[in-house]
Amino acid sequence: MKEPYNLRWVDVAALIDAVKLAESIKPSQQAKRTAFKKYGILGTRHDPPLTAIFYNIMLRLGLIDNLIKEFSGVLSPLLLDSNLRATLRVFIGLMVFSKERVKFEDLNKIKNKVAQYLSESSHPFTGMWFWDLIDKLTKYEYTPRTPEEELTLKYLLPAWYVKKMRELIGEEEAAKLFESFLKTPKISVRVNTLKASVDEILKELKESKVRDLEISQIVPTVIKFKGPYNFDKSSLVREGKIIIQDESAALAAILLDPKPGHVVVDLAAAPGGKTEFIGELMRNEGIIYAFDVNHKRIKRMQKLLEKTGITIVKIYEGDGRGAPKIIGENLADRVLVDPPCSSDGTLMKNHDLRWRLMEDEVPKLAQLQYELLLAGLKILKPGGYLLYSTCSLLKEENEDVILRVIKKKKGRIIPIRGPYDEGFIEGTMRVWPHKHNTTGFFYALLTKGDAT
Repeated sequence: MKEPYNLRWVDVAALIDAVKLAESIKPSQQAKRTAFKKYGILGTRHDPPLTAIFYNIMLRLGLIDNLIKEFSGVLSPLLLDSNLRATLRVFIGLMVFSKERVKFEDLNKIKNKVAQYLSESSHPFTGMWFWDLIDKLTKYEYTPRTPEEELTLKYLLPAWYVKKMRELIGEEEAAKLFESFLKTPKISVRVNTLKASVDEILKELKESKVRDLEISQIVPTVIKFKGPYNFDKSSLVREGKIIIQDESAALAAILLDPKPGHVVVDLAAAPGGKTEFIGELMRNEGIIYAFDVNHKRIKRMQKLLEKTGITIVKIYEGDGRGAPKIIGENLADRVLVDPPCSSDGTLMKNHDLRWRLMEDEVPKLAQLQYELLLAGLKILKPGGYLLYSTCSLLKEENEDVILRVIKKKKGRIIPIRGPYDEGFIEGTMRVWPHKHNTTGFFYALLTKGDAT
């Protein structure tokens, strides 16, 4: 067993800042990088162990928040001051769920500094309350009290999600899926073939001393390797030669099969990884109409397109459901509908997302997905192709949405035959993280009209 990491005050401050930032900056990896850079930890020997500690906290956020409710008496941690909430998440994470991993260089000094920080940032009495809480945490042992808590502790997932996936694929298969969510995946990048070749990028990555390089067998421009890798300082990222993208996400653009000169519409485009790849496959010839409602994500897309040299994208900041009225109907050779979804297929990368999965949100997302899909079919030319894709594994957001459209006789399936598993409707396709070692995904290729 490894020696416990010796936590300094600066480490604790960086963890509190990272956990607080993770509420507003997604993915949480970016929040962590921002905080670690601020405290001079990024890229140092302290970075890897503290990164592991940070992810250990994020993995257990639901359990931690339940304990915050127990210790504080509040109905929800969201009612607390954000500084106090982040601090409690870190210390409960460290002292209850990371006892074997860490020790404190000088606990009294750290307690004093944190108490002072809380008294100044929230309320004068908060620091005193925090001091008393630390004494309680040193003796606290967590044990689940209900069957739901046992499920949550076992799989580090909301109990409702565990039950739903067991119903879908069986208990044994679901257990393998949940186990895959706890593994650290390789980093995946896609080569921008307008600016570089795969061989050139492989050579540069080897010179950067990254480990376990491999080329995807599914998307030959995707390269996987073990981290860490400093994307903030990478000239390959800065020059638009590589794009951070998983194999399963990249495959969506290939399945859509856009050609140079095509009119393509992307109804939920930002932050632009798939849009950029579509532009590459079109060799920057034709036009892509890209819709999105999120201003910040659109800004990220604009920067990505600028870096990568894709010049054929016309961006609309607006809801893709309104696209037929804005650009017209029956005009697109290809339409991509990659709508907002639960994103549970990405849990191996986005540890804190598991605690934002809300069962009552699934029907709302499914309705939005259905409406975007209908809008996409209106825009599509007769004979054109529409790809519906999500990074959700929930049937309600995938096959059930497709069945609604087929029953309405608005579209019919063009069968996809591999390279992954068939979905629960013939001709659709699913990626399973535990089987395919990449982000979970669903794909359905449609064309206009009724199957009959």
